[in-house]
Amino acid sequence: MFNEPHIRPLVTAHQIAERVREMGAEIARDYSAENRVPHAVCVLKGACMFLGDLMRSVELPMTIDFIAVSSYGGSTTSSGEVRLVKDLDQSVQRQDVLIVEDIVDTGLTLSYLVDLFWRRGASSVRIATLLDKKARRRISLPVDYVGFEIPDEFVIGYGLDFDERYRNLPYVGVAVDPSRL
Repeated sequence: MFNEPHIRPLVTAHQIAERVREMGAEIARDYSAENRVPHAVCVLKGACMFLGDLMRSVELPMTIDFIAVSSYGGSTTSSGEVRLVKDLDQSVQRQDVLIVEDIVDTGLTLSYLVDLFWRRGASSVRIATLLDKKARRRISLPVDYVGFEIPDEFVIGYGLDFDERYRNLPYVGVAVDPSRL
């Protein structure tokens, strides 16, 4: 499964592990300096692998929750309409929310979530993303913690999928032969 000749690795498993450790240290430093406890909100499904690794790298107490939104459906491009699929289990009122996202491209999903959490009474809202695809940005928003800036290519692996497949690849890759996906 992990020797996929039609997928070109873009970010290796080793690069991901190293950068996630660094991001965890940055998050721990920032939140502990402010005497805050991050309430990590994982954007399902894509960010689940990133959240698991990131949590183990943040050396301070934290809480977690999960939310699912959709703007892609079965396509490789965003529809532009964000739909809440699964809401949080806990209130974010007076919480220091850290949105954990797999990829920021247009900014529509994260803009929707940031606004939602502020309206629900969060004390602060920050964003941690593994991948940042600035070339596709339609809405400008601050991203506090970025793993890697990537080119405008459709990526899969390490939680990111194509039609629910390839999430379990240990690296982030690009399909060199999309017809084989």
